[in-house]
Amino acid sequence: MTPQGKLDLDPEAVRTARRLAARAAEPIIEMARTHTTVSVERALLRLAGLTGADDAGRPWANHLADAVRDQVGLEHGVALPVWDALLTGPHRTLGDLAGAAARGRVSFRLPTGSDATRAHTAATGAARAGIGRIDRRRAERDRLLRELPPPDAADPPRPLIYLIVATGDIYEDIPQAQAAAREGADVVAVIRSTGQSLLDFVPEGATREGYAGTYATRENFRLMRAALDEVSRELGRYVRLTNYASGLCMPEIATLAGLERLDMMLNDCMYGIIFRDINPRRTFIDQRFSRQIHARAGIVINTGEDNYLTTADAVDAAHTVVVSQLLNERFGHEAGLSDAQLGLGHAFEIDPAVPESFRLELAHAQLVRELFPAAPLKYMPPTKHMTGNIFAGYLLDAFFNLAGVLTGQSIILIGMMTEGIHTPWLSDRDLALENVRYVRGACGDLAEDFMPRPDGMLVQRAKRVLAESVDLLGRVADDGLLNAIAEGTFGITRRPPDGGKGLDGVVPRADGYVNPAIEILDTEDPHAARPTAADQEVPV
Repeated sequence: MTPQGKLDLDPEAVRTARRLAARAAEPIIEMARTHTTVSVERALLRLAGLTGADDAGRPWANHLADAVRDQVGLEHGVALPVWDALLTGPHRTLGDLAGAAARGRVSFRLPTGSDATRAHTAATGAARAGIGRIDRRRAERDRLLRELPPPDAADPPRPLIYLIVATGDIYEDIPQAQAAAREGADVVAVIRSTGQSLLDFVPEGATREGYAGTYATRENFRLMRAALDEVSRELGRYVRLTNYASGLCMPEIATLAGLERLDMMLNDCMYGIIFRDINPRRTFIDQRFSRQIHARAGIVINTGEDNYLTTADAVDAAHTVVVSQLLNERFGHEAGLSDAQLGLGHAFEIDPAVPESFRLELAHAQLVRELFPAAPLKYMPPTKHMTGNIFAGYLLDAFFNLAGVLTGQSIILIGMMTEGIHTPWLSDRDLALENVRYVRGACGDLAEDFMPRPDGMLVQRAKRVLAESVDLLGRVADDGLLNAIAEGTFGITRRPPDGGKGLDGVVPRADGYVNPAIEILDTEDPHAARPTAADQEVPV
């Protein structure tokens, strides 16, 4: 093998791509560092311990943040007005204060001088307590991974089998998730109810109805994590839990995931921008805070580049996937994520009727593997070209599994042969698990033997896609990422910077803005030593 890997990629081209990605990302990072959003401020309140909702289901975090915004604005953050009110008024808990604020019985102010100092100190203590809980949950996961090693802890590591559960009822999801783990699933993803990304609040409590998925709530997180811990001990291997930190409440959901020890989160604002028409500015600002929380919590993010190929052609648009992955890498690193937390996404979506489609897929998958050698890549199954022919679909899924093993993908989301017909039945899931188990077992370490010919089609195709990626990154760096999104560069759909949902929740930070969670996350190494297992609290 050459120093540049199996594809003999030009190292200068790779360095140029990363330099351009960093230049394209910088204005977005600066925007995120100089703005806040209503969800970022609510995330601080949740981190500090505010829970619950009124009788109509509106969370107290929304009530409290809205009251502060209406009276003094959010330009300075909620921390100073809220903790000043706690220190000077009759209310001693965030819950009591939020209830009173909802009834219009609290007058907030922006404190100055020593009052501001006292409020800042109190808010910092509350934020640090919440981050301390996240640290303990991370240490708990580390201990369980040592005690119950999953397949990626083997030598050499085996790809993780990722499976989706989505009944809408958390109490139905739990036995299905446990059954999936017993049949070989290493990662269980609880699909979020359709449309939740457009809700500007996080539902409260356990939920028993949802359309095409189950609501992401803290209680649902807690229930599923406990159920998977139970089956992990039964099986002797740790089963990871995934949910979605995206949409208008991305920072809050990320915070709740950290508090309840989720292991992976789908976290990529481009999905919300392109496919849910969420305002680009809002979602990039929210994304930075959410990724800082994920970095601290040790959560692996899953990005959504695979979605571009459901609307754009997978051959013509292959370079847009690489460009987005490089941008996501830069955004992730800036927020504190390590390479081991960058579950960059891509997909097996080339039309099977295209000549040599499998060779093209191998070229793309190997290119991504070599560009991000330390990242736990998430490889998505064919969906766009699943026709309802279950036999062809099952064969296509087997080819996908083979490509994943052959190119050393880290996380393989299993495909379903009935993907193009209906929500898959349990029997379909069982067959899909059997398919990927067979391929993974039969191939073993076949990736070691996969050596594309230096002058062959795979190598030339990968180099061409990399060259196209460098060219596009140069244009994005010159013209601006927001303009590129507005022009439909990713996934065809055009989304202007000032369009979409949630722009009214974006607030420029004023001089003297205070958010102690951001202060802690900005200044402390998210991967520094944390509490040991012996120091952990017992999960609620």
